[in-house]
Amino acid sequence: MEKKKVLIVDDQNGIRVLLLEVFSSEGYNTFQAANGKLALEIVNREAPDLVLLDMKIPGMDGLEILKHIKAINSSIKVIMMTAYGELDMIKEATDLGALMHFTKPFDIDEMRFEVNRQLHDDKSSDRFAVGS
Repeated sequence: MEKKKVLIVDDQNGIRVLLLEVFSSEGYNTFQAANGKLALEIVNREAPDLVLLDMKIPGMDGLEILKHIKAINSSIKVIMMTAYGELDMIKEATDLGALMHFTKPFDIDEMRFEVNRQLHDDKSSDRFAVGS
């Protein structure tokens, strides 16, 4: 069976490295991007199954990247990562097709559980928020 692909989009290197390690060890093909331009190149080239997308990225913000991802392939699952207090953007992200969001600092085990659930259970279309 082909490995599922996870793309991590965050301008903070530490978060990308952490998530890359976690999801590689879960057996996923993982990709990372520090900005929207690179993220969309990877989406076009690799068609990831799921994207972990930070809301605040210099240049192209998370909402803009989300719109582009969904335009390229609407079946790609997207989970947003947000800083505290971006609730207005979260609602818009959900309207644009994001499944849910994690508020930083997030619980890595909750995120691992949720990504696994999304990628192994195609029946799940639950939309809810996790985090503080």
